[in-house]
Amino acid sequence: MPRESKQAKRERAIQISEWLKQQYPNATTALHWRNPFELLVATILSAQCTDETVNKVTQELFKKYRKPEDYAAAPLEQLEQDIYSTGFYRRKAKSIKQMAQSVLDEFGGKVPDNMEDMLKLPGVARKTANVVLNEVSTPGRYQGIVVDTHVKRVAYRLGLTEQTNPVKVERDLMALFPRSEWRQTAHAMIWHGRRLCDARKPLCAECGLEDICPKIGVS
Repeated sequence: MPRESKQAKRERAIQISEWLKQQYPNATTALHWRNPFELLVATILSAQCTDETVNKVTQELFKKYRKPEDYAAAPLEQLEQDIYSTGFYRRKAKSIKQMAQSVLDEFGGKVPDNMEDMLKLPGVARKTANVVLNEVSTPGRYQGIVVDTHVKRVAYRLGLTEQTNPVKVERDLMALFPRSEWRQTAHAMIWHGRRLCDARKPLCAECGLEDICPKIGVS
């Protein structure tokens, strides 16, 4: 099979984007939050945990801890207990405490609004930073694309990347989609991965992208 040209891939990416926008017009994060710091906490908790479980935990957590100072001052053992059901609670509690202290010490109690500073926070990698920045920024200021397991899988199956490293996948997607669409594209891919493009049993026959999917049925 001949290698797809860059122009052909861009044109197919536009088709994919248009279909995803029509199929999932209201796609957004499932995490509950009221301000950037709460979203950052929730995103850290969401690692290897369902959004549903995180939302159950944060419903009480956000009542108990209302600002970075509260998390920084909380006894580690108590914070571990408060987030226990999200899994990996020891690592997550340590990251949240250290992150909160860093927000206080380095950024005056406010979550940074740029990737460079976000990555200085303990427990914050590029995916986590993108989740927060894309929710609190205007479209023209998006600084990346969220690449979780769903986005990575969907992007590969749709032939938008041949990479497996999330950073390289993100780079490929950023080159294909306009900056203003980075947030919505990621959310739509996540919803598509959950609803149709399942990891084990993709529902290809129900997918409107079947005709332009080069890896149809690939797991």
